[in-house]
Amino acid sequence: MKMMEAREQLVYYGKELIGQRLTTGTGGNLSVFDRETGLMAITPSGIDFFATRPEDIVIMTLDGQVVEGTRKPSSEVDLHRIFYQHRPDIGGLVHSHSIYCTTIACMGWEIPPVHYVIGVAGKSVRCTPYCTFGSWELAQAALEGMQDRYAVLLGNHGVIAGAGTLKDAFDNLRSVEFVAELYYRTRSLGEPKLISSQQMDQVLEKFQTYGQPAESMPQEKE
Repeated sequence: MKMMEAREQLVYYGKELIGQRLTTGTGGNLSVFDRETGLMAITPSGIDFFATRPEDIVIMTLDGQVVEGTRKPSSEVDLHRIFYQHRPDIGGLVHSHSIYCTTIACMGWEIPPVHYVIGVAGKSVRCTPYCTFGSWELAQAALEGMQDRYAVLLGNHGVIAGAGTLKDAFDNLRSVEFVAELYYRTRSLGEPKLISSQQMDQVLEKFQTYGQPAESMPQEKE
């Protein structure tokens, strides 16, 4: 099967969406794009994440042609492929209906910099107007809303996050959900004190050197 590693990652992180309470039921979808082959691996439509197997993953071209797989791809296939067409910095995407992001999206609000962790996505996370799920209109609105960002709320719908890898996209979505919950909770207490744009510039700069350099990480033994 093509893109076996990507298939396994999609199965794993689909289960993690449920396990970490970032969605419910079959709500949400994930994808990986291989720029060398021009192929996208995406989760199937309407199959429980814990029932999804690597062979259920659908392999497609960015013009919508199925290359390998017998399952129907996610209804949000356009939402995924538009990013791979226009964002060379994105190689993995995760869309979910996480409770706090979706709550804020149902208010039509953006998530402001109430906590510095929002910096994984940018200075804030914008919210698109409502668009019908599975539509090209939604895909276009999401692409515009995520301009110079790595996450966007989908009005009255949910959230999508991207990154260079699927793992980082999943981590970005999880972090954005954390900040969405903080924003929800602080709004219930009053008007939250936000981090300034200048302070967020400093956060984004420090994020560039956060973590361990690759050469210092322990290597797996053969």
